[in-house]
Amino acid sequence: MLVNHDVTNMMENIPDEKFKIIGIDKDAEAPSRPRIGYWRDAWRRLRENKVAFVALIILLILIFFIIFGPAISGYEFEQIDSDAINQGPSAEHWFGTDDLGRDLFARVWQAGRVSIIIGILGAVIASVVGSIYGGIAAYFGGAVDDIMMRIVEVLLSIPYLIIVILISVVTDSKSLGTMLVALTLTGWCGIARLVRGQMLQLKSQEYVLAANALGVAPIKIILKHMIPNTIGMIIVAITFDIPGYIFSEAFLSYVGLGIQPPSTSWGALASAAQQNFMFYPYQLLFPALMIALTMLSFTLLGDGLRDALDPKLRK
Repeated sequence: MLVNHDVTNMMENIPDEKFKIIGIDKDAEAPSRPRIGYWRDAWRRLRENKVAFVALIILLILIFFIIFGPAISGYEFEQIDSDAINQGPSAEHWFGTDDLGRDLFARVWQAGRVSIIIGILGAVIASVVGSIYGGIAAYFGGAVDDIMMRIVEVLLSIPYLIIVILISVVTDSKSLGTMLVALTLTGWCGIARLVRGQMLQLKSQEYVLAANALGVAPIKIILKHMIPNTIGMIIVAITFDIPGYIFSEAFLSYVGLGIQPPSTSWGALASAAQQNFMFYPYQLLFPALMIALTMLSFTLLGDGLRDALDPKLRK
């Protein structure tokens, strides 16, 4: 009590001008930046990654020409002009012509449609199948997980080239559908292993345990709770898989096991051009350049998406 009395006397001896009313700072607890959602923040971080953003712009330009390129050229990709055989790039034929006088500008972008369709559809189909398969294996675990993963290991040990040859022989077809089936028959195994590893961590989360306690069906838990929480990883996996499917298609077409005339692809164009490479190198240059640009752009974009979609890197 004596101490409190002394403090009171000291406060009374301090003149009023020594005190200053500061008031309340209403902005003291204001957020440093507005709240934004996960996907909006991921888009912001992707734009800040200059390399990935440039790769995205290149892909958009390529896709624009793949869609509208054949119409821009003014020539049909199958149109033969016997007076314009093996002409170099010019104002009339921007990429030159091939050994039948067909405009290479139109053929390159028409071929790009096939290559991009195989790349995107193949990656999406493989990711959907692999995600469901890996989710089932991770959710049930135990003997089910062991059996399903052993099946994946057996399928991964089979070279895809053998599968393509067998399917081509059995179906007697080298169409776009046959190519997709052959490439995706075992292509889903890699994403299945990735999804399984991620979902083994999610399996013990509280919301999954709560869904189990409420009696939600296992397939609904996998599709509505577990797979959506791995969607970022799946998107990145798709982006990285697309170059692999494009290269596989190009390789198979180059060795004569892929798309056949009258259809064409970048690999088929490269295969046809390699015979005259010494005399007309531009015929191989343009399809090979498109393959390289597309694969590099998707790889760089996937690397940027991996960082942008990682919730641990949010600031």
